[in-house]
Amino acid sequence: MALTSKQRAYLGGQANTMDAIFQIGKASLTPELITALDEALEKRELIKVSVLKNCDDDPREISEAVAGRTHAEVVKVIGKKMILFRQAKKNSKYDLPK
Repeated sequence: MALTSKQRAYLGGQANTMDAIFQIGKASLTPELITALDEALEKRELIKVSVLKNCDDDPREISEAVAGRTHAEVVKVIGKKMILFRQAKKNSKYDLPK
């Protein structure tokens, strides 16, 4: 499911007040981190992730890799922060605009 610009704007606004719940550092993407991100997406649907300065990888590339491995959508990447979304199959907290 590809997000529309309206949906991205809505989700970006919802994530505005959130704190990053994960930090990606020097080790970049590890299998354990992908598993933890997948579990967080299952519970929360919308998460914010921070990429630390000591990580050599590009945050946009990291966000695309995470999205591909967790079947999530990249809402936006701003600087070293990324917002990811995967809607729950049942009882979603987010009513996305059409």
